Amino acid sequence: MRLLHTMLRVGDLDKSLKFYTEVLGMTLLRKNDYADGRFTLAFVGYGDEASNTVLELTHNWDTDQYDLGKGYGHIAIEVDDVYAACDEIKARGGEVVREAGPMKHGSSVLAFVRDPDGYMIELLTPKRKD
Repeated sequence: MRLLHTMLRVGDLDKSLKFYTEVLGMTLLRKNDYADGRFTLAFVGYGDEASNTVLELTHNWDTDQYDLGKGYGHIAIEVDDVYAACDEIKARGGEVVREAGPMKHGSSVLAFVRDPDGYMIELLTPKRKD
């Protein structure tokens, strides 16, 4: 077994695709319109679906906004340098909501970014292999 994808409902698919591809550097892997159901599915990620977990962005054509609720946490992305990643994200128009720095009750370096729909993305340095 392996984890295939995580699905996020998005209000503006073009804005979300721009964020995930241009700001976070993911690749659009595939996109399909389902006219009878009035929705579009777009899959983005850092590698092919055969060997990587990806994000499914679901756009319901008649819905332009979602309530995130209280149960959702965040998506985590490993980056080589959290400080540099934050600088790049800001330069590309992304919103860093927690600047890079050590975790409050730990030693990991992390930051948080918000996507156009309000979803949080955590940036983390690679775990050390001792």
